[in-house]
Amino acid sequence: MKSILLIGMGKFGQILGSRLQSMGNQVMIVDKNEENINQLAQKFSDAIITDCVNEDNLRALDIPSFDVCIVAIGDNFQSSLEITSILKELGAKWVIAKATTEIQKKFLLRNGADEVIYPDRDLAEKLAIKINSSKVFDYIELSDDYSIFEIAVPQHWSGKKLKDIDPRKKYGLNLLTIKRGKSIFADIDGEYIFTPDDHMLVFGMTEKILYFVNK
Repeated sequence: MKSILLIGMGKFGQILGSRLQSMGNQVMIVDKNEENINQLAQKFSDAIITDCVNEDNLRALDIPSFDVCIVAIGDNFQSSLEITSILKELGAKWVIAKATTEIQKKFLLRNGADEVIYPDRDLAEKLAIKINSSKVFDYIELSDDYSIFEIAVPQHWSGKKLKDIDPRKKYGLNLLTIKRGKSIFADIDGEYIFTPDDHMLVFGMTEKILYFVNK
C-alpha cells in the first residue's frame, strides 16, 4: 500500500484516484473547486479543498509523508508547473505530473517532476495501433523504442512448435507468455505447440513488432 497525494480532480484525476484506491492505496485528493470535492468526499476518506499554488497550503499537507505526489491538473499548465516545483521544494519523494505537449514535459522535468505522463497522447497512440492492425489486442509502451504487445499468432504457425518457429531469432520477438481465452500459459518451452486461438505477449523493439504484425 502506498500513500498518494492526488492534486486535480478532473475526469482523469477521478478515474486515477478511484483506481488507485481500489488497489488498496491510501489516496488523499485535493482540488480548489469546492463542488468537485464535495461530490467526491464520500468516495475518498481524505478530501481537501485548497489552492495548491499557495505554498503554505501545500506545506500543511505534510508533503514528505506521501510516497507519491501526482499533479493531474489539465486546464492550467502554469498552476501545474508551480505546484510541481513547490512539491519538490517541500521534500516530495516522487512527483508525477500530467502534460499535453513535449514542451510542457520539458518544463515540468526542469521544475522538479520525476515523471511526466501523457494520458491523451498515450490513449491516442494505443488506439491508432489497434485500429491499424486487427492482430493487435493490447499494447504497453515501455520506452521510446521498446514495447510489450498482445498479438494474434499467425495462422501458419498453428500446429507448429515454438522451437521450430524461433520468433526471437527470426523476428526479434521475445515471447513472454501465451494467452488462450482466459487461460495463461506462463511456463512455455520450445516444445509448446501453437493453436489458432493463441495470443502472444511479446517484448521487443516497437518498430520490429509493428513490422511483423503488418507484414
